[in-house]
Amino acid sequence: MNFNHSNPYLSTRLPVFARNVVATSHPLASQAGLRILYQGGNAVDAAIATAAVMTVVEPVSNGLGSDAFCILWDGQQLHGLNASGRAPQGWTPAYFKGKYGPDAMTPPKRGMDAVTVPGAVRSWVALNARFGKLPFADLMAPAIDIAERGYLVPPVVQQKWAAGAVDLASLPGFAQSFLPRGRVPQVGELFQFKAAARALRAIANSQGEDFYQGEIAQALVRFSTANGGCLSMQDLAACQPEWVTPLAKDYRGYTLHEIPPNGQGIAAQMALGILANFDVASLRLDSAEYQHLQIEAMKLAFADVYRYVAEPTAMACTPAQLLDDNYLASRARLIDMQRAQDFGAGNPVKGGTIYLTAADESGMMVSFIQSNYMGFGSGCVEPSFGISLQNRGHGFSLDAGSANVVAPGKRPFHTIIPAFLTQNGQPVMSFGVMGGNMQPQGHMQVLARMIDHHQAPQVACDAPRWRYNQGLEINVEAAMNPQTVQGLTALGHQVAVIDDPYQDFGAGQFICRAGDPAVEGYIAASDPRRDGAAAGY
Repeated sequence: MNFNHSNPYLSTRLPVFARNVVATSHPLASQAGLRILYQGGNAVDAAIATAAVMTVVEPVSNGLGSDAFCILWDGQQLHGLNASGRAPQGWTPAYFKGKYGPDAMTPPKRGMDAVTVPGAVRSWVALNARFGKLPFADLMAPAIDIAERGYLVPPVVQQKWAAGAVDLASLPGFAQSFLPRGRVPQVGELFQFKAAARALRAIANSQGEDFYQGEIAQALVRFSTANGGCLSMQDLAACQPEWVTPLAKDYRGYTLHEIPPNGQGIAAQMALGILANFDVASLRLDSAEYQHLQIEAMKLAFADVYRYVAEPTAMACTPAQLLDDNYLASRARLIDMQRAQDFGAGNPVKGGTIYLTAADESGMMVSFIQSNYMGFGSGCVEPSFGISLQNRGHGFSLDAGSANVVAPGKRPFHTIIPAFLTQNGQPVMSFGVMGGNMQPQGHMQVLARMIDHHQAPQVACDAPRWRYNQGLEINVEAAMNPQTVQGLTALGHQVAVIDDPYQDFGAGQFICRAGDPAVEGYIAASDPRRDGAAAGY
């Protein structure tokens, strides 16, 4: 890509140019990845070590009880890994309606009845077994050291910690694990997570099996039972990640790759497919018209995603039908450049999260994401091993007519999505933007900037973002040009200006090839909305 690196936006970050690079939302995690690369590991090894560290240093977004997804370029081709966990065998609509009343529409947001089987640890093991170079135990060493010795809590993580603790302090294991001294840690205060160090050692020594069939698994089942859940040893033992072929969608000579459903990555591809019907490059960058078109395209994509996307076997249409060029062109014709609209789903049928990326000079590139979903997830933390459990079960529906209706062993609708960009079958960029339904919106916004207006990764990352919520409601960052905000309001958007980028606008990490990885290397960017850094050598 031919980038313009001039940056008109306020930023605290500069791009990093290196032949071996890691970009994450916490500097200690980035350094851990570089440590593994220095030791002879490859980008996959670095990503695994980094992911393990992130469970310790950013517990407000992920933990050992997370789910994960990955897209990686092995030097020859792309591979996808879906490590989202499945519902316990005891979960049915009747189970939840019997406990929470006949009017309940979803499983609860917090507590053990929000916890599906965690898949992240299995993803680490699977990636290392297929593509890694170093022994798995070596990759856990940085995380064990940091958990045992502790680290000083950074500003953005502390902000999210304080916000989450208000509602979660009374949940099982939370205060014991995350309120040392009886309160939230302060910025710059030492936090040690010795229980997690114990878990990481067991995971390292057993190649992850202790988490699913050993002492950790037994502790998780006891904890679940004691707190009203129904997670079983059989549920944990059955957890296996799935290797998948990433979905591909072309956009102006490039191809965006996303993990197929049960995730929402297809929303970014659909939105770009809609934008392909317009001359985006002719619109003034950051103008109201430029933003309006993308907002409307995203609305149309979400309308279909929320209606149709689920576990693939439960979908009423295929991803190919949703990505069909003719169908997306028909959706594009619904956009009115003079007014905002509230779109419904079409008919395509014919007949809190961390993201990291790593790349090495051999050409291997890894796009990896893991998450507890809503900040600290379920709020439940198995205290003897420090297992902070996600709340992905809240993504299920209790409506028997929904594609996402809960069922034993089923995977819920997922928000976390790693992404990858290629051109003519060759790698261009591994990237992701964290943050609930902001993720496909972020993917589309940064790619439109890079491809249509040639903004460099750090510049596109720094630019003010918007976030579509529902109906005509959007949020925009306080840094957005006031004239653009006024223009969007005049078009009928219900605009709320938000001065807290952490909560609403996601955070991205980017690694883009600058040429031959062994010669020119990579361009890396890290989002200033987090505490993180891109680091390389």
